[in-house]
Amino acid sequence: MYWVYVLKSGKDNGLYIGLSNNIERRIAEHNAGFVKSTKGRKPFSLFYKEIFSNRQAARDREKYLKSGSGREFLKTIPGTCPPEGGAQP
Repeated sequence: MYWVYVLKSGKDNGLYIGLSNNIERRIAEHNAGFVKSTKGRKPFSLFYKEIFSNRQAARDREKYLKSGSGREFLKTIPGTCPPEGGAQP
């Protein structure tokens, strides 16, 4: 099983989208500072997740969530930060 996950940074409220076959281990790696791209933005909390039976399906979903349409979808989930420069309702 593969997970597509979205983490929310406790430092800047930004989102990080990733893929893993062990979500608990991967979140721990992000929070321990072992991931170069997120090291300066920790701590992270799990914001959203989806499970897939194969890696290709998970990779396709990860790519979608990183696209403009996918980012718009994530904005519909309660707790998402407002867009850059946007006012919070």
